[in-house]
Parts: sequence; structure tokens; C-alpha cells
Amino acid sequence: MEQLEKILQRVQKPARYIGGEQNSIVKEKRPDLVRFAFCFPDNYEVGMSNLGMKILYYVMNQSNHIWCERVFAPWDDMEAEMRREGMPLYALESHDPISSFDFVAFTLQTELSYTNILNMLDLAGIPLRSSERSGKDPIVVAGGSCAYNPEPLADFIDLFILGEGEEVNIELCELWREIRDAGGSKRDFLERAVSIRGVYVPAFYTVEYEPDGRIRSFQPSCSFAPERIQKRIISDFSAVPFPDKFVVPFCDIVHDRAMLELFRGCIRGCRFCQAGFIYRPIRAKSAEVLNRQAKQLIDSTGYDEISMLSLSTSDYRELEPLTDQLLSWCEPKKVSLSLPSLRVDNFSTELLNRVQKVRKGGLTFAPEAGTQRLRDVINKNVTEEQLMRTSKIAFDGGWSTIKLYFMIGLPTETEEDVLGIAELAEKIAELSRSVKGRRVNISVSVSSFVPKPFTPFQWEAQDSMELLEKKQALLRGAVKNRRISLHWHEKKVSFLEAVFARGDRRLGEVLERAYRSGCIFDNWEDHFDFDRWMAAFDACGVDPKFYASRRREPGEILPWSFIDIGVNERFFEHERERAYAGKTTQSCREQCSGCGANLLNGGQCDG
Repeated sequence: MEQLEKILQRVQKPARYIGGEQNSIVKEKRPDLVRFAFCFPDNYEVGMSNLGMKILYYVMNQSNHIWCERVFAPWDDMEAEMRREGMPLYALESHDPISSFDFVAFTLQTELSYTNILNMLDLAGIPLRSSERSGKDPIVVAGGSCAYNPEPLADFIDLFILGEGEEVNIELCELWREIRDAGGSKRDFLERAVSIRGVYVPAFYTVEYEPDGRIRSFQPSCSFAPERIQKRIISDFSAVPFPDKFVVPFCDIVHDRAMLELFRGCIRGCRFCQAGFIYRPIRAKSAEVLNRQAKQLIDSTGYDEISMLSLSTSDYRELEPLTDQLLSWCEPKKVSLSLPSLRVDNFSTELLNRVQKVRKGGLTFAPEAGTQRLRDVINKNVTEEQLMRTSKIAFDGGWSTIKLYFMIGLPTETEEDVLGIAELAEKIAELSRSVKGRRVNISVSVSSFVPKPFTPFQWEAQDSMELLEKKQALLRGAVKNRRISLHWHEKKVSFLEAVFARGDRRLGEVLERAYRSGCIFDNWEDHFDFDRWMAAFDACGVDPKFYASRRREPGEILPWSFIDIGVNERFFEHERERAYAGKTTQSCREQCSGCGANLLNGGQCDG
């Protein structure tokens, strides 16, 4: 502790590294405890804003036999001091080195955090590759949304968790405690762990490749390893444990507020959206449960804002009764409600009035494409008329800032579709002229399409960076209105996201070389160095365009083909065919499309 205090005097934002925050959990160190280091491969401010981390931290610490502690990637200045002083990466609650823990577990939220994982392992003194670790090293685990294609990290992770972690994390810890106390080995644990639904151990599988680089075969190398891994889901979502307390940070974080998770899954089926498929089937909490959880969080944290989270908040069936229940006590306490992820096709004046009763924030909508033709291709099921109606409701209700999210590079996109983004933004800006006495700002954010696993577009090629640059220039030249501000997601970042989203085990060498050359915190613009990445690919003899820019065809073995998310591949193929025909598919609430995910939950789906 004395060494840490000495270091903290020389770094910015020392509050990131001290622990001891309100509602953090400290347990007595006992030999029977399973020590679990929950590692977020980004800085404290980002990691502490992650709801998944808050949930699992709470759930695991409910067990008397498990102590889950938090670990974040130290910023440059802190890392330099730690390495200078020979201080290994530690957990915030105990300040113990994570190399002494039973599990070191990473959550995978973005592809560009992968090198941070390697850096954190190195800073902890844990060998990077699973094949180089001894039985005395911690079991290195990874889960999260990016784990649905685990292969780029297969060389470094002992065990992946595919799906929702509330139950499986506990099962793994209990299994390890049983085997450890009986004198068993890490190998014994991994051999038993593969029988748990949702668990994937890369070392028990072999991959063979065709001369052209495609996968020839992917199969278990051991008789006890299953051929396919089925994801884990929580069946009774209202009954699943949810924190009655959040750790309250000492410094500002990205999302510093109470959060409620309304439901998991999405009824919409947008064809580019991975989250909408991997979190199926749809499962919702009741308004009564959510209201109770909100009261507990506000009482235990002192926050003055509640954010109601889901993939499409306005699709929650009980949204109006829930907001009424919340406002009955939030309004007197001056606690505001935030509803991100709103749909323009079911936004109403009544909902607007509820949201703004305490405090006005910004409103964000995602048309995604500038023309109706392309919105039909991606199955957005939103019309220009609905967007204009919703914008007028917002302007009339007193909102002066609207954020609009679009993508370029979508399958079948033409110049007309790109220009349609500017035309749509111009129409909304023109509509805002009806607002008297205040200036209205339209913020347009444009990202580049990344084809993701387990979507109808998983086979598509990403536009080349040259073509994306042309489309960006076309759009920049078309936006003339000063009320419209245009923002871009860096195309080089999107290119690397596509590479690692669709990559295989051969990228492990590239990741390690990029890390060794200094590629860390690549999600941060001031750290991202594309040239270093390209040098790493060249040195390893790997062509990144093979992964990002190559179109696949149904029937090819994909790096993630061994994973069963419940949505059958024929459904994805059928949706792809409908996309190219410009045909939309109704939402799950209007008509079941037969994706198959409801079978994971005994045929139940709250769509």
C-alpha cells in the first residue's frame, strides 16, 4: 500500500486506482474463497459505466464462497509508474496482485480492446499465451458480446463464456472450488468445464485451412468436447438478481447514473445489428420489479438520474405504466428519467411529456440510412414521415438538440443513398425553423458498416477504405446547413473492427506483434496508430483484407460456425435474400419470423 501511495502522487486522476468507493465489496480473505478478478480492458471511467460489469460484480459477490474484485486498464502514466516500480496489476478491493487469483476474467465489448488484454496480462506477470501458462497461473476467462467470435483471442484465453454470465460464472467458480479442494489440476477443471453449457475451451479444438485461406474444418480434438457450443441465457429475467447497490465512483465516469435493464433482446431484426440477434429470445422484466429496483438504487447511491436501458426502449410493453410509477416518486425527489434507444415509429407526445418532467436531455434517433429503399434493405422499418413527425413533436416539446445516427457502406448502397442522409438532415433542420426564440442543433453521426457474426449480413464484404472515403467526401459536400454538425467514425478503425470481428486464430500472432509494437488503447483517437497495425500484419504475412473485404457465401465454414446462438442459419440466409429483394420482415410483435431463438427458453418469447 505504501508503494501505491508513492506512485499515486505522480499520476493524473489517482481516484481511478485507489478503490474503497461507496458500495464496493471487501471480504475477509479465507483459504476457501474463489478469487475472481473481473477485468475491464479500458480505463476506469469507461469500465465503471458498464452495466454488465455492475450486474456480475453484484451477483458473484452474493456467494459466500466467491470474492469478485474489479480491475481496469491503467492509463499511460500509471502503467509507466507501475512498471518503473515493479508493481504488478492489482485488484481495487484488496490491492492484491491478480496473478494470485483463481480467475482473471475479461469482458470483450469492442474488438480494439484486445491488445489491452495482452497488456494487462503482461502487467500482471501472467504469460500471454495459454500454452505457456503453468498450473499455478490463474485461469484466464473471457466473455461479452465480442466473444461470439472468440477465435482471434483463442491463443490467449483458457476458457470463453458464450452468452449471459449471471449463472454460468457461479457454476464455474463452484466447479473450480470442488476440483481445487480435491487436489485437482487446472486441466481437470477445463475438461469438466466444457460440459457446462456456454463454455468453450479453444485448446480442445483444431482448425485446418484450405490453400486459399478459408477454413477446411473445425472440430474437437478431445472426445469430451462438444462439437457445438450453445450460448447461455437467463430464462426468468424478472427473477434474475439485479444490484440493489452500484459502486459509486470518486471521479466522473462516462455514464454516472443509475441504470435499469428493461429487457434483453429486440423485436425488430435490423439486419446489420448483432446485438438484436445474439440476445434473443426477448425477455422482459415487469414494471413492478423495475420500479422496486430503481428505488433501491437511488436510495443506495444518491444518483439524480435513472437511465432505462434496452436495445429499443420504446418497445418495452409496460413503458407508460413504468414511467408513471417512477415519476410518482422521482419527480418529488428531482430524479430525472433518461430513455436512450428510442424508436421514431412509436415515439409520442405522451412519452415526451413523461421524459421531460424533471430535466431535458438530448434526444437521439437512428434512421441508419438516408433513403427508404436502403432502410427496407436493412429492415429498419422506419419511414421519413415517422422521423419528421417525431422531430416535430420534439421541437414543439422544447427540445433544441437532436442526434441522428446513420451508417455508410451498407450492402447495396448507392450514391443516392449517401446523399439521402444529407437530404434527410436538411429536411429536419428546415422543420426546426418553426421553433421560435431558440436555435436548434442537428447532430449527424455517421459510422461505417462493419459486417458482424450472427447477422444476415455476416457474409458481406466491407467497403474498402478508399470507397468509404469517397462516400464521406460526397456527404460532406452535400451538407450546407449550419445547423447541422457532421461527425465521423474513423474508417481505419472500422476496418480493423471488421478484421477482428470476422477473423480466425491466425490473427493471434498479429495481435501479439501489434501489442509488442505499442498498440494499446486503440479505442482512443490519440493512441490509435494504423501504420503500426499494418506493419504487424505485414510482418506476420497476414492480409487483413482477406477478413474485412472478402465476401463469403452461405455454406462456407466461418470462424464462429461452431457456436449455436439459437437463431438458425437458414433464417439468416432467408433474411439476406429478402434484403437483396428489398423486402422487409415484420417485428416479432407483429408476426413471429421463426428464427428459432424461442426454443432456448422452452418456446417462450416476450416479443
